Amino acid sequence: MHKVIFDTDPGIDDAMALLFLHRHPQIDLIGITTVFGNAPIGFTTRNAQFLAQEWGISAPVAKGAGVTFDPSRPEGHWPTFIHGENGLGDIDIPETVDRPLDPRPAYQFIIDTVRAQPGEVTLVAVGRMTNLALALKADPDFAALVKEVIVMGGAFDVNGNTSPAAEANIHGDPEAADLVFTAPWRVTVVGLDVTLKTVMTSGYLAEMAVTGGKAVQLLSDISQFYIDFYKHRVGDGMVVHDSCACVYLVAPELFKTRSGPIRVVCGGIADGQTIQKPDGRRFPPGDWDGHPSQLVCTDIQADSVLEVIRAAIVEGRAA
Repeated sequence: MHKVIFDTDPGIDDAMALLFLHRHPQIDLIGITTVFGNAPIGFTTRNAQFLAQEWGISAPVAKGAGVTFDPSRPEGHWPTFIHGENGLGDIDIPETVDRPLDPRPAYQFIIDTVRAQPGEVTLVAVGRMTNLALALKADPDFAALVKEVIVMGGAFDVNGNTSPAAEANIHGDPEAADLVFTAPWRVTVVGLDVTLKTVMTSGYLAEMAVTGGKAVQLLSDISQFYIDFYKHRVGDGMVVHDSCACVYLVAPELFKTRSGPIRVVCGGIADGQTIQKPDGRRFPPGDWDGHPSQLVCTDIQADSVLEVIRAAIVEGRAA
């Protein structure tokens, strides 16, 4: 069993990833931590509470960061044209959700949970890296106790999606991401290089909803706004960014990876760009030296990944 804390900013593709983590038989979802990103922190936290309540997820929810790691960084806009005004495709959601939050801030919840189960907890982070960076700042030594970190973010051999250089999760808090990628723990980055190849068609999702019952119908309802956004980008369907990162946890053989230290550009026209120095390549001394080698996903077996998602969400089984 993979013990997972899911660090998330729900978010439509976050919702699919959450249901996947909840239903996959080899995953024990032990915590949900929220961060700002796809919507303000109040919305993303309420959305996490709402989904956990609707889907019967018992894992505690801890509210996380609502501003960037460097508070002087100016706040960007909310991507309402992608995720709707409320972050979940503008479906009807109660103003308040009667599901208690863990009293700790997300970064402290992460530290405490990892320290209670050293070497056993994987962090799957699919939003801005702010909570992870705050945890590293508060307790640098806890990184050695984390089993693995899987990040949805970055763009290495392709353009970004918020600028030619940068992907949204990293662009939203570059200083946090740079700290996470250079910390002494094992990180795998599942970025646009592979997620953009993984498109779930509207028909595929509709069939899942028919056989998956009420929970998957809710997911389908949430996803329609997202599918509409992607019509002019991928045609029929949606890119399942966050679920790809979750699939890597249970089926890494469906991905190709490259190893080397990663840095993030902080500032300027390439703000948020992720750059890897591949292992084995020689360069003059520079800012990539002395940092741990991390894995970047460079290719994906997209059809097989979609089947892993479907099998878990609809049938509660490993594909």
